[in-house]
This record gives sequence, C-alpha cells and structure tokens, in this order.
Amino acid sequence: MPVVTPHTLTVNGYPMAYLETPAPPGATGAPLVLVHGSLCDCRYFKPQMAPLAERRRVVSVSLRHYWPDAWDGKGDTFSAEQHAEDLAAFIGALGEGPVHLLGHSRGGYVAMRAALMAPDTVRSLMLADPGIELSGGPSDVSFDSGRGGFRERAHAAIEAGDIDGGLALFIDTVSGPDTWRRMVPWFKRMVRDNALTLIGQVKEPRTPLPIDALGALQAPVLLLGGALSPAPYPAILDALAQALPDARRMMIPQASHGMNLANVVAFNRAVEAFIGQA
Repeated sequence: MPVVTPHTLTVNGYPMAYLETPAPPGATGAPLVLVHGSLCDCRYFKPQMAPLAERRRVVSVSLRHYWPDAWDGKGDTFSAEQHAEDLAAFIGALGEGPVHLLGHSRGGYVAMRAALMAPDTVRSLMLADPGIELSGGPSDVSFDSGRGGFRERAHAAIEAGDIDGGLALFIDTVSGPDTWRRMVPWFKRMVRDNALTLIGQVKEPRTPLPIDALGALQAPVLLLGGALSPAPYPAILDALAQALPDARRMMIPQASHGMNLANVVAFNRAVEAFIGQA
C-alpha cells in the first residue's frame, strides 16, 4: 500500500484522521462520508474515493483508535457510542450541512447511531451489511449468534502472538472461509495495522438497539447486502427492512461481506444511484 498521509480534524478532544477526494469545480452535491468497520480504517474505501467524487466531496474517516493511531488497547474510550458521538461531531465540523452517510459492518452501527443522535446532519443513510443487534422486534437479532465468540478467540490468538491466525479467524468468520488468504496485500496490511483494536471490541458493551428507536430516523435509508454474505447479515437486513418499510434494499452480486472490494462497479453504481435520488 502506498504511503498515505491523512488529514486530521479534532473533535471531542481527539484528532480524527480522514482521507478525502475534493469535489470537482462547480459540484453542488452534498458530501459523502464513509465509515469503515472492524479492523479497517479510512483506507478501506480506496476503490470508492475517486469514482464517487465526480459530483461531490468524498470523505473517508478513521474512527477513534484506528490507524493512524497506534493504540495500545488501554482505557475505556473505545465504544460504538463514543464512535457515534465522534462521527456526529466530525460531520458537524466539516461545515457543509447534511451529508450522505455510508457505514459498513460495525461502521453501519456507528453510522446508524450517529444518524439517530444528530438527524439534522444526515441527508441520506446507507448501511452495508451493518453489524447491528436489534431487540424488540418479532425476533431479536444477535450479531454473535452461532459464531462461537469469534472476537474473543481471534483476540486470544493475537495476544498469544499468532497475529495472522487471529486476523484470519475474524475475517473468515465475517466474510466466509478462506477470505483472509485470498485478500490483496494492501488489505492485509491495513488489518494488521488495526489488530489491537480487537482489544476494544472485546471489552466494549454491545447493547442491542431497540427496534422502536429506528422510527426516529428522518433520512432516506439504503440497505446494502452482499449476495454471498454469511449469517447473521441477511437476517439483520431482513429485520431492518421490516422496521424501516420505506427503506430501499439492494444486493451486490458476486460479493460477500466486503462487497465494496469484491464487486466495486456494482457497489459504486448502487451508491451513486441512491444518492442521486435522495
């Protein structure tokens, strides 16, 4: 991966790093803010930065304690709630009005909470295989159901010195068997850079989001899924679609959980088409 020097914007006392592709001259579209998931950072959306910036500024943010922060896992400032507060403040600090907000995996949960926390900052909300636990619906949706405490097992392997083994366990659980081995070098380097954030994920409280709370969302919502994504992502999207009957749902063909990397063209087209109608 080429050396990348991100910008920083200090919010809530923390310098949030981000990459951006500026809007072209004369562009009038609202900015698009991209939020990564577990073990990733602002570099994750590399294939989206230029293609989605033809009409607007595109900003990809690194959440608190992810790269370029060399976090040691200590302290209690790693949580989805903290990340959502930071994200809402970051969007406000951009100073460009409501944004189109896209979150992937755990970043989808963070984006959802930010949209509920500061609805006036979000023009549209896109959730790509969001890692959201829900309660209060026809059936509760648990993110870890049937996955055997994979976070804890991955973290234990990393602590024991088997970094790639722990990362492979995590990535293969969320995206399908043998995904880690097949991933490109830049992705593996990014994930290694963020390996210690699993300490935060293991410790953070994971409180299910009451399904009734979703009624407070004011922005149009797009639910994106990988056609090959493993459980529990299809069930999460089903539950969200029931709770948000006006949401649009699109499947990215020939792609699992990392859909924006596996089928770049289809993912970018889906995002662009939705933003164009929002």
